[in-house]
Amino acid sequence: MTDSPVKLVSLLTDFGEQDGYTGVMKAVMLGIAPGMTIIDLTHEVKPQDIHGAAFLLQHHMRFYPPGTLHVCVVDPGVGSDRRILAVEAQGQFFLAPDNGLLSFLQELGETRIHEVSNEKLRLEQVSMTFHGRDIFAPVAAHLFNGVPLEKLGPRLKKMTRLRLPAAEIDRKKKKITGSIIYVDRFGNLITNISADMLPVPAEKTRVTFGPVALGTPKSHYAASEPGTVSAVFGSFEKLEIAVANSSAAQYFPDYATRSVVINWS
Repeated sequence: MTDSPVKLVSLLTDFGEQDGYTGVMKAVMLGIAPGMTIIDLTHEVKPQDIHGAAFLLQHHMRFYPPGTLHVCVVDPGVGSDRRILAVEAQGQFFLAPDNGLLSFLQELGETRIHEVSNEKLRLEQVSMTFHGRDIFAPVAAHLFNGVPLEKLGPRLKKMTRLRLPAAEIDRKKKKITGSIIYVDRFGNLITNISADMLPVPAEKTRVTFGPVALGTPKSHYAASEPGTVSAVFGSFEKLEIAVANSSAAQYFPDYATRSVVINWS
């Protein structure tokens, strides 16, 4: 084994834990690279939710050390002619289908993109419905063992773009209008309004969610009485709609159709 720039592997999938898909991916990787350390970023992305996977990766990757390889298998196009990409960016490495999941990386700075086309790095038999096991896992293990990106396939200049919904700032009307882009396990509704978008302190703003006035954002969930709807800037550093000790997603089943507006004076 040569000295490899890949020191750690994380897995992000929509496989869940029921069917053994993630376990067999790890078995394949460890069979090729026994010394590999693997972290489960999550396997609970909603099935085929590329936007959700991109959101989670974009937020969480900064907490991983340099040399991390993120293996991302949310792949509605598995078995089709879609490409598989290996990308180096921000001191980390990424494997994912070319479906837009990694396109946010190009907004962060310089990227090195290669198509994964070297069949010698795959398992001998490749299922058309489980590239996670037969392509992503062995390629990740070979990268951990020191195989350089250029051995995976040709270098590319661009990848498929994924447009994530953006909040709109109207400075004349002193408001930001956003939408729900992610729902966490607790039913908190995560918006695309970031704390750093505010031109004034959060305590000088007011939030409405559709027709519901929520007032000033709270500092934490327990600042509201149980069952009370509130706005909170949470750990994603985004404005969230929350119901204390309950689920905002259940409280507002029409959440996807509601806009979120934050005003200031």
